[in-house]
Amino acid sequence: MIDHERDLASVREATDRLLTAAASWDNAAAAEPSRLPGWTRGHVLAHVARNADALVNALQGRPMYADAATRDADIERDAGRPLDVHLADLRESGDRFQTAGAEPADWTRTVELRNGVTDSASRIPFRRWVEVALHHVDLGAGYELEDLPEEFVQREIDFLAERFAGHKDVPSTAVRADDGRIWTTGGGAEGGPVAVSGPAPELLGWLAGRRDGSALKTEGGPLPELPPL
Repeated sequence: MIDHERDLASVREATDRLLTAAASWDNAAAAEPSRLPGWTRGHVLAHVARNADALVNALQGRPMYADAATRDADIERDAGRPLDVHLADLRESGDRFQTAGAEPADWTRTVELRNGVTDSASRIPFRRWVEVALHHVDLGAGYELEDLPEEFVQREIDFLAERFAGHKDVPSTAVRADDGRIWTTGGGAEGGPVAVSGPAPELLGWLAGRRDGSALKTEGGPLPELPPL
C-alpha cells in the first residue's frame, strides 16, 4: 500500500539534498552542461521547480501545464537565472508542493497528468520523488544512481517495469538484480524471453534511460532497446 505521507517526507529529504549540493556551486557551475542532451544544469533546476508547481496543479484538478510549448518555454526562460534565484525557486516551489500534499484530500482519487496519463493521487508524491532524485543525478555533480536510497531504487524499478509491461516494442524480459529480486516487463514485441541482470542501480539506469546497459548481463537475446520515457 502506498503511504503518501511517507513519500512526502522522502520528497522533502531529496529536495533538501539537492539544494545542499547546488548551494556549493557558483553561477558558472549552474551554467555548465548537465547529463541531459541540450540542457545546462540551470535547465534541470528550472524543470524541477516547474514540475513541483505542475504536480500541485494535478493534485488540485488543473492541467499540469497550459500546453507543451508553454512548459518548454518556461524552462528555457528560467534556465539562465543566477544560482541564488534557482535555489529560492526550488525551495519555494518545493514548499508549495508540500503544502498541497498536506491538504485534506481523497488520496484514492484519480488525477490527470500530461498527455492523457492518469494515476492515483496517492502516487503523486512518489512521482515527485522520482523527478527530484533522478534529476539530481542528471546534474552530473557527484550524486550518482548508486547514492539513491535502496527503497527508491526498488520502487522505481517496480514502476518502470510496470510501465513497459506489454509494450509493443519490448520483448518479454526478466529483470534480475544481483540480490535476487526479479521483475518482468515487455512482452508486446516478438522475440525473447530475454533475461537482463546486474546491480540494481545499473538496472535502474538502463530502465530510466540514464545508462546504456553495457554493465548488464543478458541471456536469450540482445539487451532490449527501450522506448524513451
